Amino acid sequence: QVQVVESGGGLVQPGGSLRLSCAVSGRIFRIYAMGWYRQAPEKQRELVARITSGSSTNYVDSVKGRFTISRDNAKNTVYLQMNSLKPEDTAVYYCNAGLTTTMTTPLRDYWGQGTQVTVSS
Repeated sequence: QVQVVESGGGLVQPGGSLRLSCAVSGRIFRIYAMGWYRQAPEKQRELVARITSGSSTNYVDSVKGRFTISRDNAKNTVYLQMNSLKPEDTAVYYCNAGLTTTMTTPLRDYWGQGTQVTVSS
């Protein structure tokens, strides 16, 4: 079994900051790319930021310069530092990890349950 648990969401005023964390635990052989996605009401889920096992990163254009993704491989944890938050960042944020559970099992995506981020005055 693999568990993906996000934390750090909440209510913040425009211009404020939040830091999301996502810990992956359980039967893990190797974690590859990890990422954060978000889904606002009545919108499709979109990739916000992604980081490879070698720490290469990419971001959706709307968060470049404001959000930073990082990972701690020793803790199987990925972070999303969100600065200069805007109301349009309001969404449920989901953590994603691509991993294998043994040497021979195929790569598979695992998802967290999501954490709400609300940016409002």
